[in-house]
Amino acid sequence: MARTSRGRRSSGPRTVAEQVLEPREPSLLAVVDKARSKGVVLRGAVRLALAQVPLVYARLSVLVCAAACVLRGEPANCIERHRTRRTRRARRA
Repeated sequence: MARTSRGRRSSGPRTVAEQVLEPREPSLLAVVDKARSKGVVLRGAVRLALAQVPLVYARLSVLVCAAACVLRGEPANCIERHRTRRTRRARRA
């Protein structure tokens, strides 16, 4: 007996519809696209040492997201966005 994608036993060979509609593992591209659309912060640390004596220590943080994520509430047109920001700066001064 063949097993379906969810572990259930089927009585015969899988149909073409089951093969086409079977849920697949997400690809790397799909994972990166979802992370980019939602926004992800990657953090890490690098330590260089010589003879157990730390010489360099660096913390790294990277923000990975779409510009639309960062610029929520901002006009989509870049010229209009520039004018809006310029006007705000002039009001503050």
